[in-house]
Amino acid sequence: MKFILNGKPVTFDGEPDTPLLWVLREDQQLTGTKFGCGVGACGACTVHVDGEAVRSCCYPLLLVEGRSVTTIEGLSPDRSHPVQKAWIKEEVPQCGYCQSGMIMAVSAVMARKPLPPEPQVYKEITNICRCATYHRIRLAIHRLYREQGE
Repeated sequence: MKFILNGKPVTFDGEPDTPLLWVLREDQQLTGTKFGCGVGACGACTVHVDGEAVRSCCYPLLLVEGRSVTTIEGLSPDRSHPVQKAWIKEEVPQCGYCQSGMIMAVSAVMARKPLPPEPQVYKEITNICRCATYHRIRLAIHRLYREQGE
């Protein structure tokens, strides 16, 4: 299987039904993408495939063939992505476990042009935060809308 990972070509010779999450974590040593539930419910494993947010724990590698995958490490290595900046300014993370997936989910929505209405973003982000930092997540999203001009 060949695909682009964070801008670099990758070849994986394992089983095509291997979940993308395990290729990222075990084969590619990119541990920013977390394992949470294993059934695609919590969103801790969210990455982008061709710019769309997907739950990598239940996303078979065969669906990635020839496509582009972006992980939290590839979103911005120096935390300069607008979503990362908003997360830092609003001090969103508590334990931080879900945050890379949450950031990936929000950044996929925020990359759309034109931006969807702010209330729609809250409905589209279905990731779960174990520490219940939803209030701060909303503040960060609100900041993004103010800064990017709704």
